Amino acid sequence: MTVSPIHTLDISRALHRIKGVLTALIIGAALSGCGVVNNMIYKTTGDVMQGFSRDHTVPYLLESDDLAMGCAMSEATAPLLMSFGRVTSEPDQLAVMLYLSAGGCAEEKAREHELAGLAAMYGLKAVEAEDAMIRQKRAYMLAAKRYHKAWQHHNAFYGEPDSGDCPGFSDDMDEFIYMAGLMSGLQALNAQVQSTASLGVPANIGSIVARATSCLDNEKWWGAPMALRATVWAMIPGALPQGEDAFERLQRADEQGEAAGVRLPHVFHAIAALNQGDDEKVKAVIRDHAEAISDRPADWDWRFVDAMATDMIVAISDRMWVENTGHRTPLGQLGSFWDDQQEEVETMDLDDLL
Repeated sequence: MTVSPIHTLDISRALHRIKGVLTALIIGAALSGCGVVNNMIYKTTGDVMQGFSRDHTVPYLLESDDLAMGCAMSEATAPLLMSFGRVTSEPDQLAVMLYLSAGGCAEEKAREHELAGLAAMYGLKAVEAEDAMIRQKRAYMLAAKRYHKAWQHHNAFYGEPDSGDCPGFSDDMDEFIYMAGLMSGLQALNAQVQSTASLGVPANIGSIVARATSCLDNEKWWGAPMALRATVWAMIPGALPQGEDAFERLQRADEQGEAAGVRLPHVFHAIAALNQGDDEKVKAVIRDHAEAISDRPADWDWRFVDAMATDMIVAISDRMWVENTGHRTPLGQLGSFWDDQQEEVETMDLDDLL
């Protein structure tokens, strides 16, 4: 039988189409396989990064007293580390530390804007003062959002603190991050108040945190859990249990923090005193802190926490100084104040002895 050239051409075209389809299927399968392999690599990398950050990066940072370095690290690495939640389990526990630290960065800027505004008010520069206060509120909005994210990740990992059940801690770092999450909740609420905006931070966080601190060993954590609880008692009307004295508890927590070389309770004590408008009590806490850091070095494993406490005490001191003098706490004079009485130094006229 004779095959026409046209029929031969049709067969050739059909074979070409089949070859094209097969090629596409093979390439698709290969690419699909690459996607599976890539996902496995990403997941493994994410798991390794989460574990390494939690077990080594965070402890390494806590041994440092360079707050600016910690701030820069959290802001720079948070998007990278959090993105691994797309390919493996959500890094909730690590997120508590990242967003708590990043929130602190934003709050630090808010405090700087506040000082600029207070200095402008002292110098009777109304427009500069108003602009600084606007920038302050914007920075507090960002701080509140970051702190609130830390709080949400804390709850996702440990469970709702208001459930009445305490989580089972696997090690000291696990317990510390739980406490850090509680602090982030209070910070979120405070930053929202300072921003004067409604950002969705629950108003009952304070009472929740106060109850959740009972899951922590107060002696082990430098008196900070009790200081947290007592601060809530002092600041929220009706929160103080019958027979308790919030400031007596805060004083005892201060002593524990001083003895441990982690003076975090001083911060809560000063905040509670500020809330009551008791400037003399605030000054006394600042003086105690200044004396404590000169008497005893920080616990090496928790230098970052102690440095953070000092930074916040300095911020409170600076605010008081700027309000009253127009400038911050003079260098090397933390614990002293503009209205301190200068001791008169008795002098002897040596001419009388000749």
